[in-house]
Amino acid sequence: MKQKKIPIRSDGHRERLRQRFLNGGIERFSDEDIIEFLLTLGTPRVDTRLPAREVLKKFGSISNVISAPMQELLAIEGIGEKNALYLKFVHDVASRYLKDRIINDTYFNSSKNVFDYLFHSMRDLEREVFRILYLNQKNVLVKDEDLFAGDLTSSAVYPREVIKNAIKNNAASLIMVHNHPSGDPTPSAHDCSLTKNIVWASRLIGIRILDHIIIGRNTYYSFTDENHIRKFEDEYNIRLEENFHLP
Repeated sequence: MKQKKIPIRSDGHRERLRQRFLNGGIERFSDEDIIEFLLTLGTPRVDTRLPAREVLKKFGSISNVISAPMQELLAIEGIGEKNALYLKFVHDVASRYLKDRIINDTYFNSSKNVFDYLFHSMRDLEREVFRILYLNQKNVLVKDEDLFAGDLTSSAVYPREVIKNAIKNNAASLIMVHNHPSGDPTPSAHDCSLTKNIVWASRLIGIRILDHIIIGRNTYYSFTDENHIRKFEDEYNIRLEENFHLP
């Protein structure tokens, strides 16, 4: 089958896009305009309106486009390696921006902020990864790291390793995050049991578990938002009172 030729468009249209951005910022751009403009960086003399339209149709949103795997981007007619490279570059710059933004800042004060920070890097992982965010007493990020990685459906997470690394990083509190490669962030019975065990273990050494967030395809589940972390803490206190006959 003979491949269609992508028509060449004059520089006039691109110049209008540049001027529109300079005069009014990105608010004057549609999603299609944004993707089209990014694609022109890779092929400056080729009409990129149609590829922009097609890639948005396939992936649904700008965030999905820039985080899409390279091979899936290359499958869109009119998107070559240079176009895909610029899209992936924008994705990585955005990730770096988010990381720089939270240095020395109490950014992780909501599950939504945590989701925004990690969504692009964890959403499309094919294997389950368990990540820890270590925070100091002011809820400022000290370090984040992937502590466990599993197979296609699960990771072998050991509470003792979570606690050991929290102490090693002088964390006053931590946030646990892992992804569900299936795209459904609903916690499993194992997720709930694991969270409870880590909450209980952390209480013994004075470290707070602020949240456990599960990242799905375009959404997430927060144990704190659903009041489970508080429930596990209350259960721990009740068990402590029963065992030690505290008043």
